[in-house]
Amino acid sequence: MRLGIHIIEFKAPEGPAGIAAQLSRVAEAAEAARASHLSVMDHYFQMDRMFPAGDPMLEGYTTLGYLAAKTETVTLGLLVTGVSYRHPGLLAKIVATLDVLSGGRAELGIGAAWYEREHRGLGVPFPPLAERFERLEEAIQICLAMWDPATTERFDGRHYQLAETLCSPTPLSSPPPPVLIGGQGERKTLRLVARYADACNLFAVSHEQVGHKLDVLKGHCEALGRDEAEIERTILVPPDVFEDRARLLDAMAGYAKLGVGTVIVRPPGERADDWIRTYAAPAVPALAELG
Repeated sequence: MRLGIHIIEFKAPEGPAGIAAQLSRVAEAAEAARASHLSVMDHYFQMDRMFPAGDPMLEGYTTLGYLAAKTETVTLGLLVTGVSYRHPGLLAKIVATLDVLSGGRAELGIGAAWYEREHRGLGVPFPPLAERFERLEEAIQICLAMWDPATTERFDGRHYQLAETLCSPTPLSSPPPPVLIGGQGERKTLRLVARYADACNLFAVSHEQVGHKLDVLKGHCEALGRDEAEIERTILVPPDVFEDRARLLDAMAGYAKLGVGTVIVRPPGERADDWIRTYAAPAVPALAELG
């Protein structure tokens, strides 16, 4: 089982002027811990479900570009970008650029978007949920087309029309950057995972719930004729689970039996680097032994 580090707070003890240095420390700690993935949130405002909306929030792909220069081994991605945040042609270009500049370490994390306040706040269109899922599928199709060096054909979808799917340079990754679809909706999200994704991300609420979601995913894969083993299973866990080693290993052993391959944790507070060194790094060898 691998470790992913996911950054959701962008505070630094020194204030905004210290954010860059703090991110550098986090990147160093994540690689020293032998984490396989390093991701950040993608929002315009901080999530008001968890923190004040006015707390610091960085633009996601600019942040990943900075982290690409500070790292050498971790896969870099957003967990996850809302489909409404960027036109998919531009999104494909951005991810390709990240992949080239990071030496082939980009991942596309994408979902249907949910945070209406930030859309309304900045005047970004926020379509109804059904339309956002339609746009999500078209956006993934566009990214895959643009990353294919063998074609620059036009794309004519219901919501997006591109005269040319031209992207130069294409990603260094071969196959192209993996696609992770966030969310666990059984009827639409997991069906899209089965059709297009290289990875899914689920909330680690319980072994029973994650097992049920993976059974639903398996059903979609069978219906589409896809091998479910091709899809990486990842879970997102709160930091307190890592702060109790016995609890962590017991919980992760159960998820490993379900086929979960990566556990992603959100370090808390302004000194996420200290937390990674104290709690995450020592757990990596034991996680690796789980499978």
